[in-house]
Amino acid sequence: MEANTRSTGRLPAAFLTPGSSSFMDFLGDHSPELLPGNRVLPPVQGVVEAPHGTTIVATSFPGGVVLAGDRRATMGNMIAQRDIEKVFPADEYSAVGIAGTAGLAVEMVKLFQLELEHFEKVEGTQLSLEGKANRLSTMIRSNLGMAMQGLAVVPLFAGWDIDREKGRIFSYDVTGGRSEEHGYAATGSGSIFARGAMKKLYREDLTEQQAVTLVVQALYDAADDDSATGGPDVARRIYPIVTVINDEGFRRLSDDETGEIAHAILEHRLAQPDGPRASLL
Repeated sequence: MEANTRSTGRLPAAFLTPGSSSFMDFLGDHSPELLPGNRVLPPVQGVVEAPHGTTIVATSFPGGVVLAGDRRATMGNMIAQRDIEKVFPADEYSAVGIAGTAGLAVEMVKLFQLELEHFEKVEGTQLSLEGKANRLSTMIRSNLGMAMQGLAVVPLFAGWDIDREKGRIFSYDVTGGRSEEHGYAATGSGSIFARGAMKKLYREDLTEQQAVTLVVQALYDAADDDSATGGPDVARRIYPIVTVINDEGFRRLSDDETGEIAHAILEHRLAQPDGPRASLL
């Protein structure tokens, strides 16, 4: 047996053999059946019922970017979960929010996290934000077979670009097509309502606090018109997940911070149920 194919200690030889800086390539070479896109679904008739994540929003401000998501997962006309996690750190300077089939989406996020960590360990440096966005596009494209069977994953990716010194947002379609969004973006079932809210409230000179308030306002408006999007649940103390990425890295707001913003918005909505009006020029 060749020396480079032998197992040393408890690790198989594959883990000790120099190879690609891509974890997906490594997995494809040694255990391709573990890649989500290579799985064969059992034959089924009708629509596959699985929990779906709904609305994700993002907005940029001069010091970074805010990525947020509601907490509701639905399965058909039922609420499958009220406090699902939909926004995750991808690495120190980026985050990804998931909409679509919840189980596959969470698995894709974990694989994406491993992909970025593997690259950094092998190459000794981080991928550029553009490179991270491209890697995620490849992963979504590999899930196209599942998407055509109704198990689609459509994330929103945001992060701090160290080279350009600004926050950037990337949206995707089910084929892996990638677009850079300028200012704000939304994906998921309530995205049309969230985007409409952000379109009226967004300004290029937002502060971080104003940007955070804007995304919570947008999620509130989405929940107001889309039954699959969950608004702030004051009784259960379930609030949107809100994250900020800037030159200091990724930070998730605490429930107390998000709750304070949500309560302030709810109080203002008592006077203006349809939300704040855009200021006229």
